Amino acid sequence: MSDAEFHRIKRLPPYVFAEVNAMKARARAAGEDIIDLGMGNPDQPTPPHIVAKLVEAVQNPKTHRYSQSRGIPGLRKAISAYYKRRFDVDIDPETEAIVTIGSKEGLANLAQAITSPGDVILVPNPSYPIHPFGFMLAGAALRHIPVGDGLDGFVPALERAIRHSVPKPTALIVSFPANPTGQTVTLDFYRPIVDLCLKHGIYILSDIAYAEIYFNGNPPPSVLQIPEARPITVEFNSLSKTYNMPGWRVGFGVGSKKLIGALAKFKSYVDYGAFTPIQVAATAALNGPQDCVAEIREMYRQRRDVLIEGLAQAGWKVPSPNASMFVWAEIPEPFRELGSLEFAKLLLQEAQVAVSPGIGFGEYGDGHVRFGLVENTQRIRQACRNIRLFLERARRQNGPVKADRTS
Repeated sequence: MSDAEFHRIKRLPPYVFAEVNAMKARARAAGEDIIDLGMGNPDQPTPPHIVAKLVEAVQNPKTHRYSQSRGIPGLRKAISAYYKRRFDVDIDPETEAIVTIGSKEGLANLAQAITSPGDVILVPNPSYPIHPFGFMLAGAALRHIPVGDGLDGFVPALERAIRHSVPKPTALIVSFPANPTGQTVTLDFYRPIVDLCLKHGIYILSDIAYAEIYFNGNPPPSVLQIPEARPITVEFNSLSKTYNMPGWRVGFGVGSKKLIGALAKFKSYVDYGAFTPIQVAATAALNGPQDCVAEIREMYRQRRDVLIEGLAQAGWKVPSPNASMFVWAEIPEPFRELGSLEFAKLLLQEAQVAVSPGIGFGEYGDGHVRFGLVENTQRIRQACRNIRLFLERARRQNGPVKADRTS
């Protein structure tokens, strides 16, 4: 049987990372030292005090029972305290906060909860894949808003999308700091967006998973800092990057009572929530000392600087992002004609460096590749040396060659 007969599955495009991942696996099996800057998978351990709290909690057999799909009360209170401390926004832990099994699950299940077949969803492009595909799986039609060349045209593009969409859009997704581009915004960026969405009855779904990974001294804002946004907005966050907890799968959503209530009802039918000891440890992360967050932020800043400098020395000028754990790099000339997938494969084959092809984040990302800052600075320097040698060879050969698909 083919998965083509399943309606929702066949709506998904081919997984463009698969070819790069297969090449990477073959190269490693052949003994090659591949420097993997592809997946945004933090490489450092979770801070010890969070692990200790998990161990303590798991030794209590009462925590081994079913948890709560909405999240344990202590964690919801910690989420509310975080929002007050960080954004000066008051969140009711009973009605305006929900614990999710990572922000990805929250977005996907909210899409299922609020979407009817044929609803129009406005999605930035390029963007993190769950943003469009969570709604596509729920039966929505997607309307893409280009963000690859900057954000100056975002509001005019949003106005056009609303004007020309039939039926009227149900929801708009925003995500800043952005994955994959690393773009950041100020609170003023959100104000006309909130006004437009209020005027046209459009929900705002915000993803701020990288809100604590910033480098220029200006903490990224929350759209909920605009009071008028609260009735129409849910904002998702995750502990994965902030506390080096990707495998723990714990995140949260806050905002609109109506939307949080819809998500809570949906989740009550499909899951029992994250394992209680994980939620207890997540509570300790949010309520405990935050020195570890500053240390993680500084680690990514150092890695970013090493990568940007190393690429520049290789002749590849790339802008330095103000936030996130990614560097979004325009494919250098004369390789742009290859497209991002072919170039990523070539980089893997010729420089032993794995990156994510931009096309995997939407059609407007095809002129770029994404570097994840998930190796230490020594390995990043080695990656840059490999890339420099590869680019020098290409210049001597007067242009690129295509990757060998069998390598």
